[in-house]
Amino acid sequence: MAKVTDLVKRVLVGRALRSGQLHEQLLPKRIALPVFASDPLSSVAYAPLEILVALSVAGVAAYHFAPWIAVAIVVLMFTVVASYRQTVHAYPSGGGDYEVAMTNLGQNAGLTVASALMVDYVLTVAVSVSSGVDNIGAAIPFVAEHKVGVAVSMVVLLTVMNLRGIRESGGIFAIPTYAFVVGVLGMIAWGFFRLGVFGDDLTAPSADFELHAEQDGSALAGLALAFMLLRAFSNGCAALTGVEAISNGVPAFRKPKSKNAATTLALMGVIAVSMFVGVIALALISGVKAAENPQEQLIIDGQPAPPGYTNEAILPQVAAAVFGHDSTGFVFISAITALILFLAANTAFNGFPVLGSILAQDRYLPRQLHTRGDRLAFSNGIVLLSGFACLLIFVFNANPSALVHLYIVGVFVSFTLSQIGMVIHWTRLLKTETDRQARRHMIRSRAINGFGAVFTGLVLVVVLVTKFLLGAWIVVLAMPVLFVLMKGIRGHYDHVASELEITEDYEPTMLPARNHAIVLVSKIHKPTLRALAYARATRPSMLEAVTVGVEGDEARKLQDEWERRGIPVPLKMLDSPYREITQPILDYVKHLRRRSPRDVVTVFIPEYVVGHWWEHLLHNQSALRLKARLLFKPGVMVTSVPWQLHSSDRLKGRPEPFAPGAVRRPWHQTVKEEEQLKG
Repeated sequence: MAKVTDLVKRVLVGRALRSGQLHEQLLPKRIALPVFASDPLSSVAYAPLEILVALSVAGVAAYHFAPWIAVAIVVLMFTVVASYRQTVHAYPSGGGDYEVAMTNLGQNAGLTVASALMVDYVLTVAVSVSSGVDNIGAAIPFVAEHKVGVAVSMVVLLTVMNLRGIRESGGIFAIPTYAFVVGVLGMIAWGFFRLGVFGDDLTAPSADFELHAEQDGSALAGLALAFMLLRAFSNGCAALTGVEAISNGVPAFRKPKSKNAATTLALMGVIAVSMFVGVIALALISGVKAAENPQEQLIIDGQPAPPGYTNEAILPQVAAAVFGHDSTGFVFISAITALILFLAANTAFNGFPVLGSILAQDRYLPRQLHTRGDRLAFSNGIVLLSGFACLLIFVFNANPSALVHLYIVGVFVSFTLSQIGMVIHWTRLLKTETDRQARRHMIRSRAINGFGAVFTGLVLVVVLVTKFLLGAWIVVLAMPVLFVLMKGIRGHYDHVASELEITEDYEPTMLPARNHAIVLVSKIHKPTLRALAYARATRPSMLEAVTVGVEGDEARKLQDEWERRGIPVPLKMLDSPYREITQPILDYVKHLRRRSPRDVVTVFIPEYVVGHWWEHLLHNQSALRLKARLLFKPGVMVTSVPWQLHSSDRLKGRPEPFAPGAVRRPWHQTVKEEEQLKG
C-alpha cells in the first residue's frame, strides 16, 4: 500500500528535491511575471464589464462616465504599483503588507492585514475558477450543468501543478499567460489600426440591443448619481487584485531580488493598464452593452432578454467587433480568456502559502505551514488554500456573480494599512538620516506612499459602502474571526514556550530512585517474548509481567504455561470482575506511583506492525487506548515494542539484511576464527 501511494505521489508531484536545490527554484523575471501577475492581468476580462454594468442603471447615457472612471482606476493602479516598488526595496524578506504593518503599526495591524490577505487569496481562487467555468459553460452545456464539479476539479488540478514546485508550475503557466497578453494587445492594436487607418466601423454583438435605464437618467442626480459612480468605480477596482502578490514573493526571485521584483511590478502595471484602457475604449467605440438586470433592461430583437440570459463577456464581444464573429482571432481570444481566468488563481497559490509560512514562523498559524514539501513548495499551505476555495465554490454554487461582491475588500484593507506603515517607515528613517541625497529619496518615497494611503483608504470606504449589503459583510465578518484565531494560536505557543523555558531558578529534575518496569502480556507468543527480552536488556530496578484475568480458565492456562516455560520474570495477575482491560492496569500503575512517588514506572507494550489499512482495525486497539490513557499519568513512561508481521514487509521478494544484533554466532565459531587470524 505504501509503495503504491509513493508511486502515485511521484507521478503527480515528481521526485523529491534536496534542500540545497532551493536556489534552482528561483524565478527569472520572464517566469515571475506570469506566476505572480496572472490575477491582475486577467482582470481585464471582467473589470471593464463590471463598470458598464454598474453604469447601466442610468441607461446608455451614463456610459460617458466610463472613460473618467477608467482614468481614476489607472491613476490608482500606477499609485499602488509605485507604492509597492518602495515596499519590495524596504522589506525584501517576502512579508509584504503583513511585515510592513507588523513592523510599523504593531501586532493588531499586522494581523488585520494578514487576515484580509488570506481571505482575499481564497476568494481569488474561487472567483477566478468560477469565472473560467462560467465562460466555458456558455459554449459547453455539460460544463454549465456540472459547474461545481468542474470548478472543484480545476482547483484540484491547479493544486497538483503547484505542488510540483514554483519553477515547474511557472513554466507551465507562462505560455498561456503570455499568449493572453499578446492576443489582447494585438486585438487592441488591430482594432485601433482599423479605426485610424481604414476608417472601419467596429460593431459589437450587443451594439443593437436596447438598454433601458432602471431609473430615469435625468432624475438620477445628487447622492444617487454619486453612489452609482462610486459603485462603478469600486467594481472596476477589481483590476487591482493580486498586485500585492509580488511584494509577498520577493524571496522567489533571482538575485538581485528587490530590483527584479520592482521591475516585474512595473512591467505588470504597464501591461495591465494598457490592456484595461484599450479594452474599455474599444468596448465603448463598438457599442458593447451590459445590464444590471438583463431581463428587465435589455431589449433584444424587439423582445425582452429571455429568462436566464447573462451579459456576454467583454473580451469575446470586442474580439467579434475587431476580428469578426467566428473568426480565428475571435476563437483564440475566447479560448485564451477562459484559460487565463483559471490561471489567475495561480497568483493566490503563490501568495497564500508564502504568507502562511511567515505567519507560522511568527507562531500565528500552525507550524506545519512553515514546512516545505518534496518539491520545496509550502505544500500544506497550498492544500489548505485549495480546501477553503473548494468549500466556497460549493457554498456559492460556483456562481461568480455572487462571489465577486466579496472580492477586493481584503485587498484594499491591506493596501491602506501597508501604505500607512510605509509612511511611518520613511518618517522613522528620516529622523536619523543625514545624507541629503538619501533624504530626498526618502521624502519622495514617503510622498508616494502617503498619496497611496489616502487614495486606497478612500477606495476602501467606497468599496465597503457600495458592496457591504451585496455580500462584503461576509468578508468583514470573516476577518475578525481569523484575527482572533491567530491571536489564540500565538497565545497557545507563547504559553507552551513559557512553560518549557529553562529559567535561572529552575532545578533539573532529580534522577528517579528506581525504575519499576512492567511488560503487558495478553498471551505467550513471539511479541511477548521480544518485549520481555527488551525490558530485561534495559536493566530496570524491578521487572514484572502483568496480565488481566478476564476469563478464569484462560488466566489459569496462561499461568501454567508461564511456569512450564520457565520464563525468568514474575507474572502478576490483575483481577477484572467487570471484564475491563484498561482500567485494572491504570489502577495498578497508580498504586505503584502512590506507593513509591520517587520511582518511575516504565510500561512495555508489545504491538503488531501491519501493512494493510484494514489490519489496523483488527489489531492494537487495546494498546492504543491504553497508551492514550497512560500518557496523561505523570512519572509513567510508555515504550512500544514492535513486532513486524509479514504484511508489513515492503521488500517482498528480496532478502532483507539482518538488523545489528539480530543474529549471534556460536561462541566456538568465534574462537576458531580468532585462532585462524593469529595463525
